[in-house]
Order: sequence, then structure tokens, then C-alpha cells
Amino acid sequence: MDKNNFLKMIAAGRDSALLRFTLGNLYLEEDDAAAAAEHLRRAVDLDAGYAAAWKQLGKALLALGREDEARAAWGDGIAAASAKGSVQAVKEMQVQLRRLDKKRQPS
Repeated sequence: MDKNNFLKMIAAGRDSALLRFTLGNLYLEEDDAAAAAEHLRRAVDLDAGYAAAWKQLGKALLALGREDEARAAWGDGIAAASAKGSVQAVKEMQVQLRRLDKKRQPS
């Protein structure tokens, strides 16, 4: 399915966290971080426990140069993943946070 089909589903009132997550990933693949962030933000608004959406939202925000917002997204994602016992998702987001921390440290 292409993005237009997903957008039509949203327009028809069939919005969901999974649909927004899928759209966000498609936009990330096309290097459209702004559109990706918009859909991924909606995904986590619809389902605050959706750890994968938090992880991708952080990536989109980082691509937009919004490091503090990316950090906050990954922090929320770690909390969501921890609540569900998603150890791998927690580890992946912790790695992203550590990379941000290293980037901030003076050389």
C-alpha cells in the first residue's frame, strides 16, 4: 500500500496508532522527517504505550535537529516499553540517548 491509501483511510475516519506509525515510517524512508514526526506524534497521542512509535518519533525529531524533543520522546518511549516489558525497545532507545549524550560532550 502506498501513502495515499493510508491518507484516504484517515480521511475516511479510520485513524489508528498503527496506521499513523506505518505512515510515519514511510515518510522516514523518504527522508521527510517533518511529515514523519507529525504522523508518529499522532500515533503516540492515540496510544501512549506504543514504544515503537516513540522510538521512531525520536528519530524523526532528531533528523529535524530537535534534539531535546527527541530526547523527551525516547524518555517517554523507554517508560512505555518498560511498562510493557519490551526490553529490546528499552535498550534501543537507551542507545539513542547515549549517542546524544556523547554528542553533547566537548571533545
